Amino acid sequence: MKKLLSLVLAMCMVFSLAACGNSDSAESTDYKVAMITDYGDITDQSFNQTTYEACKAFCEENGLEFTYYKPAGDNTADRVAMVDKAVDEGYNVIVMPGYAFGGTIVEAAGNYPDVKFIALDVAAGDILEAGVAAAGETYDYNPDNWDVKEYYNSDNVYCAIFQEELCGYMAGYAAVKLGYTKLGFLGGMAVPAVMRYGYGFVQGADAASAELGISTEMKYAYGNQFYGDADITAAVDTWYASGTEVVFACGGGIFTSAAEAAQKVGGKVIGVDVDQAAIIDGAYGDGMTVTSAMKGLYPATYDALNDIINNGKWADYAGKISTLGLVSGDDPEANYVQIPMDTTQWSDSFTQDDYKKIVSDMKAGTIKVSNDISAEPAVTSCNVEWLGNLK
Repeated sequence: MKKLLSLVLAMCMVFSLAACGNSDSAESTDYKVAMITDYGDITDQSFNQTTYEACKAFCEENGLEFTYYKPAGDNTADRVAMVDKAVDEGYNVIVMPGYAFGGTIVEAAGNYPDVKFIALDVAAGDILEAGVAAAGETYDYNPDNWDVKEYYNSDNVYCAIFQEELCGYMAGYAAVKLGYTKLGFLGGMAVPAVMRYGYGFVQGADAASAELGISTEMKYAYGNQFYGDADITAAVDTWYASGTEVVFACGGGIFTSAAEAAQKVGGKVIGVDVDQAAIIDGAYGDGMTVTSAMKGLYPATYDALNDIINNGKWADYAGKISTLGLVSGDDPEANYVQIPMDTTQWSDSFTQDDYKKIVSDMKAGTIKVSNDISAEPAVTSCNVEWLGNLK
């Protein structure tokens, strides 16, 4: 009888362990992932498209249900409406790319404490600005002076931002080392991420100019919008006409104006956020794109989903606003900020090994890049013409 009882208990234990072993798998399949665009489409060849592709790939590989929603308008109310719709339809992991979701987080996160929100490129300042406005308060813009968690339910929100100043530096340094001495920076709007890109670009161009012992020039402006148009193209036309050789177009679809202007005179451009060589060269002329200042938006999205859903590490993410940058001094392609190894127009004056060296120096702290956007960066060898907003 004792043997029989022992056998029964052993079998129960086996079944119990098997059930426990299956529980994690069952829990992960309970997740349904939705992405909400900032207002643009998933074919924007930029932030929305890259985030969509990362979410879709992860969900297909893991057998999870996935969809995306596009707001009816470019405003917080319409973005919140898409959150409501996604939750109503059973989605419990919501991915949101772009600083415009600061207001959405403030308004929606607290309504759905059981939903996990992943916000990419949303900084403390974006949430703070929305939260203070919603509370009817006023403030001097400095997130360090505020407890941003007072303004949103942080328990179910993970935010990730990028060190754009680093890849901006890489692009500016590369451009000068590759022989370009007359540069331009065309930003979308003067929001923190775009400014970090631009100020990093200035610092990189200045450092390379100083190393070469030459004087370079840069025109620096914002279009005051995230799309190109005839007015902005006309302004950049005058840049190229006055000798500008390459323009770093930084901010959503504003690259179209830089590319249209470059196309007329055989000029060059630098892409942003993703490797834009295929996009720009395919539409405007082979060889137009010198390089791109890239964020690792795809791996940041994919890795977060994998850690949260498959590895059960939500506790490591909840309530955090992570800053993603360099993780390797030896492998540039492992970093969350970089320029592309495959499509950068390397030459004898700036090789892949040269690039690897500056990445190594950045990681080691030998090269320091400021992320301070409170004042224009000081320069010694690159003469910058600060033009403000073009319109």
